[in-house]
Amino acid sequence: MRRALIRWGGGERHLVGILSAATLLMAASANSAQAGPPPMSIPATGEEGQVTPSGLLGFLSTINRSNALLGDLWGLRTVLSRYGMSLALQETSEVLANVTGGTHTGPEYDGLTLGVLQLNTQRAFNFYGGLFNVSGLWIHGRNLSTDNLQSLQTASGIEANSSVRLWELWYDQKFLDEDRLDIKIGQQSLDQEFMVSPNALYFVNTMFGWPMLPSANLPGGGPAYPLSALGVRLSARPVDGINVLAGVFNGSPVRHNNTADPQKENPSGTSFPLGNGTLSILELQFFYPALGSMVMPGESPPLGWTYRIGGWYDSEHFADQHYDRNGLSLADPDSTGQPRLHHGNYAIYAVADRLVWRDEIDPNRTIAVFLRAMGTPWADRNLIEFSMNAGVIVHSPFRYRAADTFGIGMGYAHVSNQTSSLDRNTNIVNGTLSAPVRTGEVFVEMMYQYFVKPWIVVQPDFQYIINPGGGIPDPTVSNANQRIRDEFVLGLRATVSF
Repeated sequence: MRRALIRWGGGERHLVGILSAATLLMAASANSAQAGPPPMSIPATGEEGQVTPSGLLGFLSTINRSNALLGDLWGLRTVLSRYGMSLALQETSEVLANVTGGTHTGPEYDGLTLGVLQLNTQRAFNFYGGLFNVSGLWIHGRNLSTDNLQSLQTASGIEANSSVRLWELWYDQKFLDEDRLDIKIGQQSLDQEFMVSPNALYFVNTMFGWPMLPSANLPGGGPAYPLSALGVRLSARPVDGINVLAGVFNGSPVRHNNTADPQKENPSGTSFPLGNGTLSILELQFFYPALGSMVMPGESPPLGWTYRIGGWYDSEHFADQHYDRNGLSLADPDSTGQPRLHHGNYAIYAVADRLVWRDEIDPNRTIAVFLRAMGTPWADRNLIEFSMNAGVIVHSPFRYRAADTFGIGMGYAHVSNQTSSLDRNTNIVNGTLSAPVRTGEVFVEMMYQYFVKPWIVVQPDFQYIINPGGGIPDPTVSNANQRIRDEFVLGLRATVSF
């Protein structure tokens, strides 16, 4: 996400008449900015094979050293382990508030409970290489970005409609020596494996997970949290240091791509649509050092890096951002209001993560940088034609705080020229030549992850959003020429592993 990356343990839009630019943006935003939970770990067995001692004293005796608040869940994890199963539960709760800008100011709470159950076929049936996974979400609270911000790049990676829903349901099987090939089939969320920057996942803003471009342009925002899609994913390692990731999925995570809110169309996550075209994606990954590389005695470990290049193509139909089916501007009073449809859509992307410094005395103290960029040449059918994220992550910023992390990052989303042209035409028709025209949006985020205990992380967060919504009029004021003012967002997140 946002962007979510679960680290697996034990193996790992009908428009009528003259439309304003703001109205168009709200229609597009319903399908934008998918989010996701923070990374989580799934134990391979019960907590180190030990049962949590009974009673309050037993609970207190393990609370400072257990990776989960409830330890072995009073023996449940150990029992599940006997049948090859692992269970992980995680709650993320946060309060975010915009103290300046937006359509309103003030705080809101949102939260996410994530549960994941996995079955390892080796441990369950003595059949090597199989992993069955099912995960569910309980999304609660409100959505600051929708209620107050109206931003393209939403402030939190767990923001979504309140619901209890199925997320992923798949089976993964490894093949060949050294597990050089594995195939996953079932209901999958692409933000778990594709386009991922591990260093970016420390941040709160949605765009450090599932990027802005597919969030805004793909049907339903794409198969990313809290949605998913049926498909097949192949991962192959032909040589050490190179990995090929490829997948084919249903072209939309929901049955009807013009639905205003895809999450409401499939509120439980138990609809498994097919027949909406196909979403094909290919990613090449390059790692250094390669798996199995050796470090000679006396040598320092190398500063590693990972580069990813890829692209996706969706064979569905996509609405033109400016013209109707008769070739008239959608702002024209004579327009039918029905956008011209285009067959297919695609984008290419690149992701870079690189370790740039390691303390010679304390190897936990490191500095890493990341960059992710994505673009499409087809501006006619896309709200966003380019997006990028970049940042710096400092691990163990203070001595004796080995698990803590500090980071500064930013994101940029460029509104397509076709969309900007529609805004200009709308202003001409309405006689509001000085009204805003959407161009782009920038945000900057600074965060600190403080490990209170192994099972709880507290994360203060600060974000500043420039030109919210790409530069849309503020609907709360009478002056149609006034954009929504820049926004300063304060937040506090707590993530608890149970």
